[in-house]
Amino acid sequence: MNDRRRLTRYAWLSILTACVTISLKFAAYWLTGSVGLLSDALESVVNLVAALAALLALIIAALPPDQDHAYGHSKVEYFSSGLEGSLIIVAAITIAYSAIGRLLSPVPLEQVGIGLAVSVLAAMLNLFTARVLLRAGRQYRSVTLIADAHHLMTDVWTSGGVLLGVGAVAITGWIVLDPLLALLVALQIVRSGIRLLRESALGLMDTALPNNEQQEIIDILERHSQDGVTYHALRTRQAGAQRFVSVHVQVPGAWTVQAGHSLVEEIEREVRQVMAPVSILTHLEPVEDPVSWEDVELNRPV
Repeated sequence: MNDRRRLTRYAWLSILTACVTISLKFAAYWLTGSVGLLSDALESVVNLVAALAALLALIIAALPPDQDHAYGHSKVEYFSSGLEGSLIIVAAITIAYSAIGRLLSPVPLEQVGIGLAVSVLAAMLNLFTARVLLRAGRQYRSVTLIADAHHLMTDVWTSGGVLLGVGAVAITGWIVLDPLLALLVALQIVRSGIRLLRESALGLMDTALPNNEQQEIIDILERHSQDGVTYHALRTRQAGAQRFVSVHVQVPGAWTVQAGHSLVEEIEREVRQVMAPVSILTHLEPVEDPVSWEDVELNRPV
């Protein structure tokens, strides 16, 4: 849990980076008048809002379980990534609106060299922060940090596209390239937003663990499925970094309670060794009792 609380420092890094890049990118837009650079600056505003939401989500997710939230608060991270996806789409609409206006009324660019240099610096800051967040997100299995990292990487790629477009305008003098590129940036941002919304929805719908992790659990259960021992009703889900596993383990009815308990404790221990954090619930049943086989479905028949 202490590791989860420390994740907020990465959110603060994202907030600081967003503040700096917003200043740099709006300065680049003010110097050049490029709507492409304006679109880049507006996306950085979204980055700041998303980073603030990520900070709040990480603080809440680190709270210990309580009476009203016995399974913890980790699922709040999906709300953060969903909000970020929504904000990305809003930013794309704003960018497209500005680009269409500039496409209808082109304006020459000014001080392109200085503006590009400032924007390159902002893109490098985003690249550094994105790599740090992605590494931490994968290490701690934080949906919030991974979403923020992918958003920043999208910002880096779109910044590169905008820089190429502004450079092309400076070389060719074709002013129309600037708003056209801004429209392409808007389309790319929409794709990123939709992806984040989809991932958030899947998390809120209690999507099962990835196939490779489920297979690790099955391998453990299969190793213990001998001498009349079997299992069924294996169910998994995830909430942010937290994994949940439930399974019914069936043993010969002649076994003592202690023998059955020792078996499921060993199974739980092995599962914890291959994945963490994980909450495991095992249900012990006599394999000979027909009623034991009625629990295969999620909701047992009346």
